[in-house]
Amino acid sequence: MSGARRVPGTERDAGGRDGTGTRQGTDSGQGMDAREGTDPREGTDARRDADIRRDADIRRDADIRRDADIRRGVGQAHRIVVKIGSSSLTTAAGGLDADRVDALVDVLAKTRDGGARELVLVSSGAIAAGLAPLGLRRRPKDLARQQAAASVGQGLLMARYTASFARYGIRVGQILLTTDDTSRRAHHRNASRTLDKLLAMGALPVVNENDTVATDEIRFGDNDRLAALVAHLVRADLLVLLSDIDGLYDGDPSRPGTSRLAEIRGPADLDGVEIGSTGRAGVGTGGMVTKVEAARIAAAAGIPVVLTSAVHAADALAGRDTGTFFHATGRRSADRLLWLQHASTPRGALTLDDGAVRAVVEGRKSLLPAGIAAVEGEFTAGDPVELRDTAGRAVARGLVNFDAKELPQLLGRSTRDLARDLGPAYEREVVHRDDLVLLAP
Repeated sequence: MSGARRVPGTERDAGGRDGTGTRQGTDSGQGMDAREGTDPREGTDARRDADIRRDADIRRDADIRRDADIRRGVGQAHRIVVKIGSSSLTTAAGGLDADRVDALVDVLAKTRDGGARELVLVSSGAIAAGLAPLGLRRRPKDLARQQAAASVGQGLLMARYTASFARYGIRVGQILLTTDDTSRRAHHRNASRTLDKLLAMGALPVVNENDTVATDEIRFGDNDRLAALVAHLVRADLLVLLSDIDGLYDGDPSRPGTSRLAEIRGPADLDGVEIGSTGRAGVGTGGMVTKVEAARIAAAAGIPVVLTSAVHAADALAGRDTGTFFHATGRRSADRLLWLQHASTPRGALTLDDGAVRAVVEGRKSLLPAGIAAVEGEFTAGDPVELRDTAGRAVARGLVNFDAKELPQLLGRSTRDLARDLGPAYEREVVHRDDLVLLAP
């Protein structure tokens, strides 16, 4: 090393270490750049951070473009189901608000675009419309008076819709549904055929729960769920839920600090969200809970949902950024099975042994008499029943092929033995797999 001055008392090894076993300050192993006096890793970290920020920006821009495409798709949806709540059509004291009805009809008529787009209206309001004419100050709690109010109010509601849509030359058709109309095979087919024919003939179906005779659904006032199921029944491209609140909030919208959720991509986005249970006007009973549940049902069936207030209906139907948008999360399934899962009321229950539970849940097999351990309830062939495991947990729901009084003599026996002893009519499933839907654990 000519020209270099050796420091007394030290010797360098091949790695540049001195006699004390320490590395010199100019050694790159210390992480210092001799030319700049900086750590070269700092440059690497900066480049990595810049790459992360750039990738995040790219993903954000892609999300924005995708969401804009989705919203544009909403504005171009061909077949749309629109649900309107009681509080958006009536006053708190009861009775229809003609101006509100006309405002909704104005939007729907424009959206229909002369018949280029098809609309189905699921309308609450029958009970609320019947309150004032019957001298009732508030929604009654007993079933008989609810049914009476619905009987009076449904006629008033349809008369108002008929007159308002007539301003645009649009015919309306009334469809009143119960759960039997949709879970039973023949009834379901009839309901679907009627709706399709009305749309094909250029009419606008107005759907409501048949509150004058329904004894189960009426207790919930849940036309939100009905709307989700109708959307699936008519193979809609979009479901729009209208109420008196402009979307789903992450808390009570009346409290400071809460904010509207612009979109829900899946169930995880609802974790920790405080969902209210009542409307402002007090004439409906659904509230935000049933609207979110309806949106979940529709989204899981492959139908996107917009949840917003009635005053923003035009923006929602045009695909503009309003309310809360629920992305479709699943695919369409058999129409009747969706109704069986979400709209039917079990008339009884069958307890299955462990082998039958595995066959039904894991093997997707039909339920045979040999796998049934117990029968509960009073039902007839064709009624929906719950299938339970030995711990009493509901694992499935299906349409039973036998009356309750027939089943006890069939339990634990093979269909071959039953056919031999009772005749060929008994060589069949208790619940066929085509009439069976599994329930989430």
